[in-house]
Amino acid sequence: MTPEFAVWVLKQAIFTALMVAAPMLIVGLLVGITISLFQAVTSVQEITLTFIPKIVAVALVMLFAMPWMIKMVGGFARELFGFIAGGVFF
Repeated sequence: MTPEFAVWVLKQAIFTALMVAAPMLIVGLLVGITISLFQAVTSVQEITLTFIPKIVAVALVMLFAMPWMIKMVGGFARELFGFIAGGVFF
């Protein structure tokens, strides 16, 4: 295995991980900002108000994005196993 190929595999793994995590992270960020603004405007400082909506929003996004996430990770795994079967690693 060449160093360039190892770097390419690592780059693809990081890219796939970021793409799979991005929808949940973005929704968590947006919900967190919205709740923070609501707390600042109303002076309500309830600690559970920050966590429960984020958990629910991230769980819903994960539920709806799961087929796409499986497709992304499966495509990466198929590509990687194809390289292994082709003898690129040896």
